[in-house]
Amino acid sequence: MDGITSEVVVAIADAEGVEPTELDLRLADYVDPDAIEQLASKPGAEWTLTFSVPDHEVTVVDSGRVVVDEARAIDGEERVEQSA
Repeated sequence: MDGITSEVVVAIADAEGVEPTELDLRLADYVDPDAIEQLASKPGAEWTLTFSVPDHEVTVVDSGRVVVDEARAIDGEERVEQSA
């Protein structure tokens, strides 16, 4: 994986408290990594993609920002954020 999909994996791993290589999930089982890369490759396009993986909700926005568990952050709990 390259680009924004790598950032997504890193953000999920951070939320889990593990290294990306230690994640117990495959991103492709929950969202199409190529679709994320295609969205990210469109300069000037405005978009937001939110999807779920076990125990987490992931949001990716057109700026390259990746947020894991934003809903929990709103409730005052820790938020994990990774920017590209």
